[in-house]
Amino acid sequence: MALPSPNLDDRRFQQLVDEAKRYVQQRAPEWTDHNVSDPGVTLIETFAYLVDQLLYRLNRVPDKNYTAFLDLLGVRLFPPAAASTQVDFWLSAPQHDTVTLPAGTEVSTADGETEETVVFATTGELRIVPSELTRLVTVPRTGDRTDRTAELAEGRDVPCFQAVPEPGDALLFGLPLAVPHCVLAVRLDSRVEGVGVDPRQPPLVWEAWTGSRWEACETGSDTTGGLNRPGEVLVHVPPGHTASVIGGTRAGWLRCRVTEPEPGQPFYSESPTVREATVFTVGGTTSAEHAETVRDVVLGTSEGVAGQTFRLGRPPVLLDGEPPVVEVSSADGWQRWEVVEHFGRSGPDDRHVAVDATTGAFSFPPALREPDGTLRLCGAVPQKGARIRVARYRTGGGPAGNVARGAISVLRSSVPYIARVGNREAARGGAAGETVENAKLRAPGALRMQERAVTAEDYEVISRQAAPSVRRVRCLPAGEADAGAVRVLVVPDAVADEGDRLRFEQLIPSDQVLAAITASLDERRLIGTRLVVEPPFYQGVTVVARLAAPPGDTDRVRDAALTALFRYLDPLRGGPDGTGWPFGRAVQYGEVFGVLQRATGDALVEEIRLFAADPVTGRRGAPADRIDVDPGALVFSYRHQVVVQALEPEGRS
Repeated sequence: MALPSPNLDDRRFQQLVDEAKRYVQQRAPEWTDHNVSDPGVTLIETFAYLVDQLLYRLNRVPDKNYTAFLDLLGVRLFPPAAASTQVDFWLSAPQHDTVTLPAGTEVSTADGETEETVVFATTGELRIVPSELTRLVTVPRTGDRTDRTAELAEGRDVPCFQAVPEPGDALLFGLPLAVPHCVLAVRLDSRVEGVGVDPRQPPLVWEAWTGSRWEACETGSDTTGGLNRPGEVLVHVPPGHTASVIGGTRAGWLRCRVTEPEPGQPFYSESPTVREATVFTVGGTTSAEHAETVRDVVLGTSEGVAGQTFRLGRPPVLLDGEPPVVEVSSADGWQRWEVVEHFGRSGPDDRHVAVDATTGAFSFPPALREPDGTLRLCGAVPQKGARIRVARYRTGGGPAGNVARGAISVLRSSVPYIARVGNREAARGGAAGETVENAKLRAPGALRMQERAVTAEDYEVISRQAAPSVRRVRCLPAGEADAGAVRVLVVPDAVADEGDRLRFEQLIPSDQVLAAITASLDERRLIGTRLVVEPPFYQGVTVVARLAAPPGDTDRVRDAALTALFRYLDPLRGGPDGTGWPFGRAVQYGEVFGVLQRATGDALVEEIRLFAADPVTGRRGAPADRIDVDPGALVFSYRHQVVVQALEPEGRS
């Protein structure tokens, strides 16, 4: 239990007034009028008011001392984190030359009446490389390749797969160059030959060759209906796409492969055919972050003494990417100084500088007085008169950057041949800077841990410090079969779509977040402890409900019921207390009934069925009154179904 903070003087205004009146009675008994109308009482109340303010300030002293102790211990506020997302740049028309977008190209959300514009900048150069089809090769499951380029040029119907397709059959498209980060349009003139498949859900996957393996590609609109009719497929080529030699031909290869059908998914009974095929580049994809790169900011001039501090005019400084570049002028030009966390390992000649990311303060090494009276430099000191500048740093960040998918739609930089921009996924990772109150709560835990992960709470605290943008962290033992291992389950923050509906892919943390947490924990874990940092298992839950409502109110009741279900069975903001569904908590018929009844008011909840579902495959289990959840799992709302029937008016037989 923490020691209570002392109240140095607990007197209040009225107590001070009463005490002053008692002194008046003792020292001036002739003063008998103590009513508020007396001018003397007015003076007493005035002085009591001033003393009350002084006591309030006096009682703030322990709080100020506590903050000063935190500063001596080296506790620093965490700076904001910048949100990031993938942004698609779409060409106005296919180009013959490469279109290059430099790093720092700015895009933003549209102007709104109530919301401020959120600006993003690309983190790297994007080259949108033109492309075309040079080879068409069919590869059945057996692996025998057949070059169909000549048949295609003659206008003959080319079967895409075997006569009776099998999982593993593939159609390869050869391109003259690799097109990493590009968006390709594969336009096909197909015939309705591949009967048996559902055109909305064909058993196909598009992949790109990365030099060592085939990597799955995201696809946009597909108007071919599973290669069964004329149309085109938009293919987002991954960053690792490279040109390689396949079947004696060097090209950048894509392929369309037949996959194993899911349960209930129709499959090909005959192979589709292609008479014409063209491939061309229609855009490119690159990452962008809610941050701005500021260059050549002058901090000031050195006075030639140790321990100098300079401040930026535009804090904070984002440290989740490349560190800021600090330079000091010299006779040989600008010298770069290395940014370090502290000066504990710095020698007298080391050009080191420390950064307080929240305040934007750049501190140069101090000098310490030894017991014998000599001074020890904890790093080099800039020469007197030397100019100091920050050649490059990043600022921005915060939760405002967590915009929904499709929100980024404005190209702020001037780039030729770019018609529009957009983000297919919501931006995530943006987090506000730490408050002083949160630092006060964090400090005792930091002192207790001493930079070592021992208990489950230690692992969770260190994980949050390594990735402040994550929403939830849970540490569990890996299991009896893997003694000595620790599982750290990470749930990222996400912006729900309309109607508070999360998509499954939004709940998977990025590789960068998992790597940052793993690296931080690996430095602090006990020897012999094996780490497993991963997302939790998500137990999909489908609620099928039948309700009855007055005529004319059915649509409102249905929308309210669906919104309540998606909001309550939510791993981020659901559950009984609204902070996220608890790990391992079962879903029961009774509480779902209560949620629907509260959300719909006078409507009648007539029937509820719960189904366990797999959010990846869509497979659904048998109906049940209770769905158990493993200790390391969370629930995920998956395709709830609500039917609302109109009640018969009273008096009608």
